[in-house]
Amino acid sequence: ASDMIVFDEAGKTLEGEGVVELSAQCIHAPIHRITGARVVLHTHQTWALALNMLEDNRLLPANQTAAFFHGHVAYDDTYEGTADFVEEGERLARVLGDKHVLFMKNHGVLVVGDTVGQAYRRLYKLERVCRTQVLALGTGQPLKVLPDEIIAQVQAPPENDRHPRTERDRLFFEAMMRILDRENPGYAS
Repeated sequence: ASDMIVFDEAGKTLEGEGVVELSAQCIHAPIHRITGARVVLHTHQTWALALNMLEDNRLLPANQTAAFFHGHVAYDDTYEGTADFVEEGERLARVLGDKHVLFMKNHGVLVVGDTVGQAYRRLYKLERVCRTQVLALGTGQPLKVLPDEIIAQVQAPPENDRHPRTERDRLFFEAMMRILDRENPGYAS
């Protein structure tokens, strides 16, 4: 955490020390600029990458958590090599559009959010959903996809909810930070 840097789209370091990694400059900066996303997380997590290696990499709403993602995932089905040019980030931003998640075929995933807590919670839950789908596909049996009316019910805000989703994002992130503080207290130095 202490090695974070802030940079502009030209790759100039504004805060912190170090050199900006080229793909971070070429992917993150244009997505921030074009989509207005405050937080952009891009990873090559094991289970999301495994799903993105499949010919049919669509995330299916086959369980409650997956239903939250339904309608919020964009798919880039054309891997065009490493992101060495800002134009690639601009292309990815156009593919992402107004969605929260971008599946990048043969590459990884990208998640956006209004806060670090929101983006992190999405990324965390996405990896778990991808893992579950890959494991279920491994049985060779067809997946039971939830019907549209159930997906709509899952995505609808609860009427008497004491913790709206934005509050849940914050609470989840704080809980994860407490675990990190307990299990790896030197992470910030």
